[in-house]
Amino acid sequence: MRAALPVLLATVLTACGTDAAGGGGSDETLRVFAAASLTGAFTELAEKFETDNPGTTVELNFGPSSGLAEQISSGAPADVFASASQTTMDVVIEAGDAVDPQPFVRNTMQIAVPRDNPAGITRLDQLGDNDVKVALCQPQVPCGEVSAEVFDNAGLTVEPVTEEVDVKGVLTKVSLGEVDAGVVYVTDVLAAGDEVTGVEIPAAVNASTTYPIAMLERSERAEVAEEFVDLVLSEAGTRVLERAGFERP
Repeated sequence: MRAALPVLLATVLTACGTDAAGGGGSDETLRVFAAASLTGAFTELAEKFETDNPGTTVELNFGPSSGLAEQISSGAPADVFASASQTTMDVVIEAGDAVDPQPFVRNTMQIAVPRDNPAGITRLDQLGDNDVKVALCQPQVPCGEVSAEVFDNAGLTVEPVTEEVDVKGVLTKVSLGEVDAGVVYVTDVLAAGDEVTGVEIPAAVNASTTYPIAMLERSERAEVAEEFVDLVLSEAGTRVLERAGFERP
């Protein structure tokens, strides 16, 4: 009888532990892959979603859209994908990994310079000067694609001293004073606060990108994933995104 007591006690403790840890398995994690430029807004939206859905944890994975698409196509567990361009979303759709993407915001480009602007950058054409150190996103990343469109519109050739994997990398180079200027999204200059200074790009040559969001086909949490997408597309979600500097598509 004594020998059986520890086994019985362990069984009881295990059962109690299961209830305490997960409410009998009711807790779940929603994995959201999102473009790096969405970091601030999606962090706020994830917190709201968790508050509105007790027991659900939103796990955010931010990075370059092209890199996130590769992860998804390689089988990384994900439930929602928010891309910084339709081109990148199309890669995921063509692989059969996404369904019914919806455009939800638009973003335009801006020049970011260090806070004290030591190179005195005030115009777009200055980025073409050989003595100006410029940071850009890599060409395959949406912010790199849209930056190239800006330069084409302006008839400007820019030779960057560094090409970063995402827009946050460009912004870091600028804020640390490692370059004289970088081309990033308007939202990133706004999010950086007083760490950088923004220089407007003339509307006649500026370019923008539209962000789509989609639930992923392999998601095992389709209902919850759809609810998160609905939040992003809702008026409440749009208000959060507009405060971050995004525009309606």
